[in-house]
Amino acid sequence: MDDMKYMGLTYQQVEERKQRGLINISHDNISKTKKQIVLEHTLTYFNCLNVFLAAIIISTGRWTNLTFMVVIFINAFIGIYQEFKVKKIIDQLTVVTVKKVKVIRNQEEIIIPTEELVLDDIVFLEMGNQIGSDCIVLSSQGMEVNEAMLTGESEPVKKYKDDELLSGSFVVAGSAYAKVIRVGNDNYSTKLVHKAKNKNKASSEMKDSIEKVIKVLSVVIIPVGIVLFFSQRSAFPNDLASAIVKTVAGVVGMIPEGLVLLTSLSFIIGVGKLARKKALIQEMEAIEALARVDVLCLDKTGTITTGELKVEEVIPVEPYRLKEIEYIMGVMAHEFDDVNATQLALQDYFFKQDNVIVNKRIPFSSQRKMRALSIQGNGNYVLGAPEFLLPSDHVVLNQGDEYAQKGFRVLLLGKIDLIDEQESKIGQVKPIALIIIYDCIRPEAKETLHFFENANVDIRILSGDNPATVSRVVQLAGLKNGHLYIDASTLPEDDMELENIVAHYHVFGRVKPEQKQRIIKALQVNEHVVGMVGDGVNDVLALKDADCGIAMAAGSDAAKQAAHIVLLDSSFASMVDIVKEGRAIIADIERVSSLYLTKTIYSTVLALIFAVLRMSYPFTPLQLSLISGLAIGLPSFLLTLERSSSLSSQGFLKHVISTALPCALTMIIYMLAITWIGKEFHFDAKMLSTYYYLVAGFISFLVVFVVCLPWNRIRVIVTSTITVVFYLILMIMHDFFEIYSLFSKSLIFIIPICLSSIFVLLILKKAIVLLYQHFECH
Repeated sequence: MDDMKYMGLTYQQVEERKQRGLINISHDNISKTKKQIVLEHTLTYFNCLNVFLAAIIISTGRWTNLTFMVVIFINAFIGIYQEFKVKKIIDQLTVVTVKKVKVIRNQEEIIIPTEELVLDDIVFLEMGNQIGSDCIVLSSQGMEVNEAMLTGESEPVKKYKDDELLSGSFVVAGSAYAKVIRVGNDNYSTKLVHKAKNKNKASSEMKDSIEKVIKVLSVVIIPVGIVLFFSQRSAFPNDLASAIVKTVAGVVGMIPEGLVLLTSLSFIIGVGKLARKKALIQEMEAIEALARVDVLCLDKTGTITTGELKVEEVIPVEPYRLKEIEYIMGVMAHEFDDVNATQLALQDYFFKQDNVIVNKRIPFSSQRKMRALSIQGNGNYVLGAPEFLLPSDHVVLNQGDEYAQKGFRVLLLGKIDLIDEQESKIGQVKPIALIIIYDCIRPEAKETLHFFENANVDIRILSGDNPATVSRVVQLAGLKNGHLYIDASTLPEDDMELENIVAHYHVFGRVKPEQKQRIIKALQVNEHVVGMVGDGVNDVLALKDADCGIAMAAGSDAAKQAAHIVLLDSSFASMVDIVKEGRAIIADIERVSSLYLTKTIYSTVLALIFAVLRMSYPFTPLQLSLISGLAIGLPSFLLTLERSSSLSSQGFLKHVISTALPCALTMIIYMLAITWIGKEFHFDAKMLSTYYYLVAGFISFLVVFVVCLPWNRIRVIVTSTITVVFYLILMIMHDFFEIYSLFSKSLIFIIPICLSSIFVLLILKKAIVLLYQHFECH
């Protein structure tokens, strides 16, 4: 091999390639530009519709009815301001998750971000690295690459000299020197739109439900508005301005202007708050997915245990002696480039041997559960999981099981008669020694597991270690049902059988990477929302398919790129605060979304009813602005500040509708009842408008009280205050809102009407709940 290949590019050659644009430009920035943020908050469908309605109002000369635009401007300003703040935080933190690569330049090895690679760079790739640019192998030391993110095939592919390495794939075993042959948009994965292929989108029932509501409204709102306009034209044959104002009121009422802002803003603020808790959200939807997770899968190493392994004991097998074992292990521990926690423990315990020539190597992989090498003049050796190397009835295996039952990790050192590098296969194993390794339980593990138990989140342990070892460790850490363990090598190939097994067992040992993925999918089929916490290359497939994939910042590049959330402090204990915050965000959105959808439902139905009746629509835009501001906008933001982690078990849409529908029906019933009362008692237009408005205001604040259930001191004070403010404004400015004075004797009947609406609302709410229960039973 020509050693000149490993001198790498000079800095002058690098600069020349940068000037020619031959640089690996990144397309993975999760943070939006400021221009994107401004456009997303201003150029929306409903904002454009509101501007159009405002232009129509201006044409009538009734400027006071433009107050609804104030809400639009405030919404846009708050949204842009908050997202700018969060952008600043995210931009500071994303440096942690930037893919980095070891490159040779000026004959020195340095580490740079993959986006700084240039054409012809020489890179060194090892286990856990995600390949950031298409390369060709110069020399390989047992390198195996998983190309599942590109091809869908999870079986690792061996790579030899002159083989291509495709960006987006990741190294699962061995190492190699390679030369960059394509950069930026020329990369294979870029052409496949690799970002879409990298991982499943985090599941978001709430976002999907809101999008459905918006989609239906987008279709319905214009034809309903046209029909309403013609009906109002009939109601006001000689007053076009009044017809326009009433039509605009109906259409504005149908627009849930704050709902979209509230959800996006809550997500944006949530990203910022979670970032301060050392969690980088790579997809906003992951906040909801995390909040709704009811099964959390994780490895014990680095989560329940510290991950800092130590060799506890070396047990020779006759006739081998300790000195001979220490020599072989000294070679085995130091002659591989791929380094993990086990390897570091072995390197710390066994001294490196000098003047050793290794002829053949098979690097460790999570699939094989072993590594092997051939020492010139000494023999072939293997180190790995005893149950993968020895027959089930071997006496040494039974000896290892005794240690496994006590929570120790056990490795077997064996002599082999054959080592095949090409096929990564070994011959018959003759035991030499058992290496006993200890992993300390994290002090905070018990408290963390207790939190998830109380939060109704089931924990599933997916580990590559001996199942008995894992079971004992997690029981000591306080995991409920930690005694229910199974060896993953016995798992069935049939998916239906697997679905039954994963419902019963809580600890899975000797799990291979593709089995982690199958277990995740089986839990999802059983209607669970599944989270996966991982840090290694063996977790990538599971992280990719989980509803919410969570990676440790200290983990492999491949794991961080596949995950939806990255824990920047690499501490599983921080999941407690992160889950609490996520649940609080989603619970708040669930609670206040009912306020917006109530107005949308009753406004749409009333628009259709009054269009059919060809009667004047009950409200003006000015009147609705006060109700929207005090009974919807203000309480929604104030209640969002008061954290609640109580999520509805019904699901987002069902929960919101079960609150919004009875409230909207109450409003519709009472508006129609007032229409009938006004006709029977010959109310003039202003008296009818007064009755409509005062009763509608009362029911709107009644909805706020319902949404605030269960009440506490803060909620009662907030709701009572805004209700009093509403009626105080109307006392002082009744003429401005085109209604009679609240002290008019003619309004005395409004009191019993309003009080009766409380009982009607409660009856309707109970009826909706019973209907849901009836349909679920059938």
